[in-house]
Amino acid sequence: MEAYTEFAQVYETFMDNVPYEEWCEGICNILQEHGIRDGLVLDLGCGTGTMTRLLRKKGYDMIGVDASAEMLEIARNHPDEGILYLQQDMREFELYGTVSAVVCVCDSLNYLLEAEELAQVFSLVHNYLDQNGVFIFDMNTIHKYRDVIGDSTICENREDSSFIWENFFDEESSINEYALTLFVKQENGLYARYEEFHYQKAYELEQVAVLLKEAGLTLVAVCEEGTTEKPGADCERAYFVAVRTQPHIF
Repeated sequence: MEAYTEFAQVYETFMDNVPYEEWCEGICNILQEHGIRDGLVLDLGCGTGTMTRLLRKKGYDMIGVDASAEMLEIARNHPDEGILYLQQDMREFELYGTVSAVVCVCDSLNYLLEAEELAQVFSLVHNYLDQNGVFIFDMNTIHKYRDVIGDSTICENREDSSFIWENFFDEESSINEYALTLFVKQENGLYARYEEFHYQKAYELEQVAVLLKEAGLTLVAVCEEGTTEKPGADCERAYFVAVRTQPHIF
């Protein structure tokens, strides 16, 4: 079963503890450090558009790309902020022209289970970035999958919905499987049960750096979430900042 189908209807409910506003402030600070105070920005793997809307409120013209029709439906149901949403697989996304920056948050890139797929996305980002455009993204680390959430079960109960999230980390493949069971209250007062399976891959930070370089992107910073420090052994989420320094050749 595809990920982010039934989960889409309760995604924002269960993600209300994610510090999107703090992430947005950090992203805007980085963009402004690189002279990008306005212009067109792509939110890759935008989901229900929370970060897309926050960046739009900061004055950026936004495009949101996501593969899930259900997630984009939720995004489009929010008040119109002049955002263009496109249903596309990030491994083969297409834009009408270049953008000033690309952002990709909430471990969306960890859903790419092969290094070749990650390299393809980096190549496309390079293709659609303006000269000196900035690419900002985060990724969950091996430490998080293996030592923090691996082989654990997370449960949460809300007023109209509940979930059971079972994790299984395979160290040989570095792939974490999430078995997600949802219970969602219906209009008749009964609860419907849904199941989804999500798969994410943990990448060595050094491998990500190599793939960025091979795609023609210059890595300028790797930081631990919420800091300007290099990721330590206990880092759970790493932020990458890369720049397109090579000119377009048409």
